[in-house]
Amino acid sequence: MSVLVVAMLVAFLTACSSDSSSSSEKGSGDSKGSDEKISINVAYGNQPGEPIDLLAKKWKELAEEKSNGKIELKLYPSSQLGSEKDVVEQATMGNNVIVMAGYDFLMDYVPDAGILTAPYITDSVDDLLYLTTTDWFTELHEALNGKGIHIVTTNTVYGERHLLTNDPVTTPEDLDGMKIRVPNNQMSIATFEVLGATATPTPLGDLYTSLQQGLIDGAENPLPVLQGVKAQEVSKHLSLTGHQKFITTWIAGQSFIETLPEDVVQILKETGDEAGDYGRGVLEEQTESVLDEFKGQGVEIHEVDVEQFKEKVQSVYEEFPEWTPGLYDRILELLENRPS
Repeated sequence: MSVLVVAMLVAFLTACSSDSSSSSEKGSGDSKGSDEKISINVAYGNQPGEPIDLLAKKWKELAEEKSNGKIELKLYPSSQLGSEKDVVEQATMGNNVIVMAGYDFLMDYVPDAGILTAPYITDSVDDLLYLTTTDWFTELHEALNGKGIHIVTTNTVYGERHLLTNDPVTTPEDLDGMKIRVPNNQMSIATFEVLGATATPTPLGDLYTSLQQGLIDGAENPLPVLQGVKAQEVSKHLSLTGHQKFITTWIAGQSFIETLPEDVVQILKETGDEAGDYGRGVLEEQTESVLDEFKGQGVEIHEVDVEQFKEKVQSVYEEFPEWTPGLYDRILELLENRPS
């Protein structure tokens, strides 16, 4: 190995080491904090310009403003730090990172978390957000803490997920044999397997080329996400299945959070919630405009009988024996008794 290569490698490792310890060691749990600048990496898989990216940029702006420049959020979109599953694992190991993580990914650590992403579990996003305010969710967060995961903010609305495919899908039977790109988690895979498709976990960044090369026959996601990866340039049939009303969370490692001053953690939570509200507004605007854009690009829109899909996916709730007994009934009871 040449001297130049060795020198470059040393420089790279030094930068990584500096970055991973960029939260102030002085501040470890100190409620008074310090004047030292704290830099935190923020990772997500979505593309620049998507609602999640704009939410993250707003969070960065708000956190820096509220902390008078003490907090610096360094944004890494497009899975630059790795896949969602990989970065969640990095977080549990105490790395300096906050990562957007779906509850379907968190079920690898606490299985009950996955029910928040189960197909057709609620009729509205507001129902899902309500569940995050209940005692049940407090218990869930405590269980995640025990696995090294700390939830920073809970009110990120990811959107309503629909199907974009090469051939029309108007009934569940149309999915038989189709290879559908899904996130690499148990809930997404189980959902599309019971619908008759071949669930094909693929990184979001590889979706477009996978469609181009015929490795998959379609994908599912909220409309702005599908548009963000330009999937509509290949697949020309959009089925409005709405199979998931989807919220997500931003998590950090519990051990990493404990190194931060309490005032910093509080600012992260408050500004994260505020950015979540902002992001929801952006999502609603983009969803409407993307649908019009799809129509203009020759995408055929299919209204479907959602009840057929709901009936088909009921068996998903029997796919997870590791869930706490009575979990589904408890969620339904919470929703039925939700204050008006």
